[in-house]
Amino acid sequence: MTMNDAVASFPRRHAATRRFTLGAPRSFRGSPDGTTWLLLQSASATDPVNSLWRIRLGEDSPTLLVDATRLDDGSLTEAERTRRERTREQASGIVTYAVSTDFSRANFTLDGTLYEVAVDGGEPVVMSATHSIFDPRPQPGTRNVAYVSERHLRLTDGESDRSIPGTDESDETISWGSAEFVAGEEMGRTRGYWWSPDGGRIAATRVDIAEVDEWWIGSPDSPSVRPRPIRYPSAGTTNADVELWIVDPETGPSRMVDWRRGEFEYLANVDWGDRLICTVQARDHKTLAILEVDPDTGDTTELHRVTDSTWVDLVSGNPTAVGDRLAVVVDDGPARRLMLDGTAVTGDDVQIRQILGSHKGRVLTTIGNDPTTSVVAWVDESGTIEPMTGDDGWASGVLGGPSLVVSQARADSPTDWHIRWFDGSTTTLESHADGPRFPCTPTFHVLAPRELRTALCLPSAHDGSPLPVLLDPYGGPHVQRVIRARNGFAGSQWFAEQGFAVVVTDGRGTPGRGPEFERAVWGDLATPVLDDQVDALHALASERDDLDLSRVAIRGWSFGGFLAALAVLRRPDVFHAAVAGAPVIDWKLYDTHYTERYLGHPDDHPDHYERSSLLADAGLLTRPLMLIHGLADDNVVAAHTLRFSGALLAAGRPHEVLPLSGITHMTTQEDVAENLLHLQRDFLRTHLDMSTG
Repeated sequence: MTMNDAVASFPRRHAATRRFTLGAPRSFRGSPDGTTWLLLQSASATDPVNSLWRIRLGEDSPTLLVDATRLDDGSLTEAERTRRERTREQASGIVTYAVSTDFSRANFTLDGTLYEVAVDGGEPVVMSATHSIFDPRPQPGTRNVAYVSERHLRLTDGESDRSIPGTDESDETISWGSAEFVAGEEMGRTRGYWWSPDGGRIAATRVDIAEVDEWWIGSPDSPSVRPRPIRYPSAGTTNADVELWIVDPETGPSRMVDWRRGEFEYLANVDWGDRLICTVQARDHKTLAILEVDPDTGDTTELHRVTDSTWVDLVSGNPTAVGDRLAVVVDDGPARRLMLDGTAVTGDDVQIRQILGSHKGRVLTTIGNDPTTSVVAWVDESGTIEPMTGDDGWASGVLGGPSLVVSQARADSPTDWHIRWFDGSTTTLESHADGPRFPCTPTFHVLAPRELRTALCLPSAHDGSPLPVLLDPYGGPHVQRVIRARNGFAGSQWFAEQGFAVVVTDGRGTPGRGPEFERAVWGDLATPVLDDQVDALHALASERDDLDLSRVAIRGWSFGGFLAALAVLRRPDVFHAAVAGAPVIDWKLYDTHYTERYLGHPDDHPDHYERSSLLADAGLLTRPLMLIHGLADDNVVAAHTLRFSGALLAAGRPHEVLPLSGITHMTTQEDVAENLLHLQRDFLRTHLDMSTG
């Protein structure tokens, strides 16, 4: 394929491959003894159907355990569809599975049917279960499997199944064993029940959404279809009422866990290993506590508490047991540190990104000295760091007993996956994933007094002449775009090949730079993030003479969409056109957990919301603006764009609105995803006076 062919075919391939994610190995589970791994993978770069595979120590390649293409017809339960939206799951087939504690069998669902397969091999077996099935998990020490059906917990032995007593309440606002909206969307907790190690009890959430506001997601292109109700806790409103109960699978709920819900509104995490540990968080995000639960009484003992004057972050893998000690990641001074039983073991020069697990007294982490890189590394109790990957890319890992799976992305090459077995041998796993097929090697820069990390993508045939500039950020909390991973810049490079100098900057609020940098957006999600985009652009232009600052555009999605609209409203002297996809326009319409972390409660800090809202700025628009929004989006609901469009119309400000019928916050439909790139390109070319040929 020639360079021109690769560029021309990119939008379709980018859409068909779900942004080049299909065909890659994923969802690894390792046996406790480190001799066996299970994983999911589809057959090609355009095949969305994941099958289940197994590989053992000494084998060169995985063995197919379950061919999901023979079983999957693509139908989903509503609970599974919701879970996939919360986790941004774009594949199909087997996308989650659970493994028994002895690693002898795995359970999964397809088309609402529960299956079991032996890890040693054999045909998958259908287990008796009601059709509407979700989140199956084997009961330790038995062949039984618990699962969620509609709003209830059930248990099957394969031949017959039954409801777990007391979890089958008739009230439609009450559910057992599932995560509420903000847990799945914002906290990273997508489950709602956990077996005890001996299989005798379950810790299960009871969620009541009766007091949560009811919103409606309609299908304007199908007026005969009833709108779909959702319970959405927008900023300042009532959250779901969440309880944690100890449940006997034979007799039902016995004890409610006392986690001091008057002080801690959010149940952020639960883990039942040698001890039952739950992580709870105050609604104002300023206090987080790690509690040990006595399952016999429901009483709790506080093991660790973290406080902060702005907010306490939830960190993946936090906490993790290290023998009888507890590993916790906390923000302290200039660094995100690893602590063991309250004592810091890492210093100012290392940012701990997440905890991946522990083995023999050491903690496996991902760390970053440079914000653009991530390193998988062991940390021992003395703070000694043993890197397991290079520091020239973006690495992540999964721990399975004494063995480890590592993925390593770099800016100039595809991601690779390796199993590092406990005996020192390594197996390289084949990936079927596609890539951009054209050079995608941005230059990386550290700019302005705040040392803003910025990437620049130029056309491959650039001759040094001035180019119109396109800013392509996310620019907000949780997400880094300027990382040394090739596929992260595929879309930006495609826009560069259309004739733009594409600039990507991670400003204040983005992770990887330490607590102070992240917390600079407290009380104002607009001013710092926009200032950093402008400062980085001007600093880069001062170093180069090929950026035409008389033609500058910006595009983005979600928070990036908010930032794009913000840019043309408040800095029309810098930005001459914008494309805003699924933008958050009025933060009072976004959810409690995310929004109140950064802006506080709207009753307490109305000025924070006024400062960060774009509705009042509608009359400032003087530049071309395209708004794009999926009408089925239940995360950033379409009301954001529709209200903003109404305000722009009332102010007499011309703009374009592109409504996407049936599209959620993810754009997985191939034709839509492909043509969105073309439409954005053409809009920007037109309004920056570029040739559309």
